This record gives sequence, structure tokens and C-alpha cells, in this order.
Amino acid sequence: MSTETLPEHIARPALRRIHPVPVQGEVADQQGNRQKATFLGLQDPCMLSPQMMVVPPQAFQVMQFFTGEKTIEEIGAQVKIPDIAPLVDLVKKLDEFGLLWGPTSEALEDKKKAALLEAGAFPAGATRSLGEDPAAIRAQLEKWLDEAEDAGIEEPVSGIVTCHLDYQRGSPIYASSYRTIAKGPRPDRVVILGNNHFGLGDGVTVAELGFESPLGRVRADAKVIARLRSVSGEALFKDMLDHLPEHSIQLQLPWIQHLFGDVPVIAALVPDANAPLVAEDGARLGIDAFVKVLRDALAAEGGRTLVVASADLAHAGRAFGDQVAIGDSQRRDVEKHDRALMKAFIEGPEQLMTAMRESKNVTRWTSSGALVAASKLASPSAVELIDYRQTVDEQGNALVSAASMAMLA
Repeated sequence: MSTETLPEHIARPALRRIHPVPVQGEVADQQGNRQKATFLGLQDPCMLSPQMMVVPPQAFQVMQFFTGEKTIEEIGAQVKIPDIAPLVDLVKKLDEFGLLWGPTSEALEDKKKAALLEAGAFPAGATRSLGEDPAAIRAQLEKWLDEAEDAGIEEPVSGIVTCHLDYQRGSPIYASSYRTIAKGPRPDRVVILGNNHFGLGDGVTVAELGFESPLGRVRADAKVIARLRSVSGEALFKDMLDHLPEHSIQLQLPWIQHLFGDVPVIAALVPDANAPLVAEDGARLGIDAFVKVLRDALAAEGGRTLVVASADLAHAGRAFGDQVAIGDSQRRDVEKHDRALMKAFIEGPEQLMTAMRESKNVTRWTSSGALVAASKLASPSAVELIDYRQTVDEQGNALVSAASMAMLA
């Protein structure tokens, strides 16, 4: 089969970031009998296509070679496929679903962005786990706040560190963090700094839109957003679709709405504090540049800003690549390392970055960027550790740790 007439993005396919999920189905054997089989659904974090493409596991293995570096012919030769026609069909179908880099996915991105801009807000995602009844949600949040131990902090708080675990596991950390500001003055805005788990941008990504939640719509701070755009152009906004599947921002929203009502937010996804930008061409902004333009915008607008760092800490166990199950010894080792890094964070953002480089981030802290940016924005006089917890699944395959901290003004 000749591939000379294929478009470049088909002839040399480059797979976008996807997440395979097991899907049960049936296949017919040689006698025509139906048998159960496991397929892989290709989940696109940005949900560019309304449908999910499903492939057999063998096809997914071949797709790992779709990096944009080799042609279809070269990939076919490498995986020993004599007839590349089925391979071409696979690539074309991936393109149809927007799963390849190229003009098709770009057009689908533009369509998705246009729909979001028309709606005026990102749809509710992770917050739906609280249910749909606002009164019941507020009662649950208030119950968690009442159950949290009072940290006894009397000084003004300029920012908090909390988690983005699901509410079932993370409610004690959420509650102990938000309790420190529950009786404080209402801020004029809240800056929420999260982690870009699924997105494609390598710089800081700011949401120019608000967010829906079961407690209603949360507004974006339009004046601050306008100031950011006037200075940075589209650099902070070009990867706006990264906010669509992201939970680290959304899980904070009901707490903020419950405590402060209709307060506007500036939501930003922040990359690894020690990871450089792919290209220093100004197309995207790193942490320091983002902090500077945001600090200037906040100073120009005036008022009181509360900073929220949405940050999970360690990720350990087989689910994250370790070789052994989580036991008491592993938990103690993780806590020792966590406390060393938390001590560095309390000392300052540069100290945290240095400690993470020196330790090579062996426990996979995923939110260093949010922590560093929060510290630089809030400029705390001191940081108080309120609570630290580890959550471990029943099989001992996954440990995730989190902490509650208050950044004092």
C-alpha cells in the first residue's frame, strides 16, 4: 500500500496524551461463538470527541510507537506487520477521534473552546461527588468543619495548603485547612493553584472562565484576568482546555462558596517547580514570570486576596511504580521524607525546590509548582503545619499523603 499521498500527520503519526481504560466486550471465535474479551477505551482528557474509541490491547501496544518520529512504514517494519493497510486504518481512526496531533485535533480543540466560551464556565466535574442538593452539601461541609480540630491560629492568614484527594479520603485535611479561615474576613478574591494532572501545557495555565459546581457558578475575576492578558497575551490562556478534566481546582470550589459566597477566583494549573519550559520562546510562562504578572495585577486591583495551594504530597506503592506493597516500614519512610520536604517548604519556596532536586523527588510529590507559586504569592511571615495524613488503599498498592497548612500574613 502506498502512503505517499497521506497527510504528514497521518504518514508520521504522533499520539496525543490519552488514558487507556479497560472495557469489557465480546468477540467471535472461529466457530462463530461469542466470547468475552477485554478491550481498551482511549480516554481523551479534553474530551474532544463525544465518543470514546475502543481498541484491542495489541493495537494499543503498536500505538506506543506513534511518537511522530517514524513513518507508518518504519513502524510497520519495526513491529513486523507485512501489510500496513490495517495500520493506516488505525491511524486514520485515531485521527478521526482527535487522538493524533494535527489539523483534526486542532479543529476539535477550537470547537470545544468555542462551546466553553459560549457556556461561560467549565462544567462541574469532581464536585458532583457531593451530590446535587445544595442544602445537603452545605450541611456535609459544615459537619466536616465542626469535626476538624481548631488549630488555634489567631493571626491573619494569607493562604492555605490543602489537598485535592476525593472528599471521602481528604475531608479531614480540607476541613482543617478551611477552618483556619472560616471566621476570618471575606476575601475580595481567591487564587487557587492546582496541579496539571492530565493537560498538555508545560507552562502555567490560567482559567479565563468560571466553574460550575452543585452550589452554583463560581465567577472568574474578570478584572484580574484582563490585566494578565494585557501583559502576557495568550501565554497563560492558550491551554485552557487543560482545566476541563482537572480536579485539583474544582474540589476547592464548594468550600470557598460555602464560606465566602459569591467570591471570584483566579484558577491556575502550575507545572513542576523544577521542570523547565520546553521552549523559552514566550509562548508560555513559567512559575516566576506568572507570579510576577499576577502579583502586579493583584496590586493594581487592590483588596484582599486569599491564596489556596491545592497540593497532594507523596505517591508511593505499586500503583506508582514501586516494587513492594505499602507496610508500616514504607509508611514511616514516606512520612520521614514528607516531613523533611514540608520543613523545607516552611523555610521558603527556594528551599523546597532545592530539597526536591537533592532528593530526586523519590516519593513523587506532584504539586511542587502549586506550593512554590503559593508561597511566592502569599509571602507568608510564617507557615503553620496543622495536620498531616496518609491514605492507603486496602490492598496496600497506593499511598497518597497530604497536609493542611496555614500561611500567616
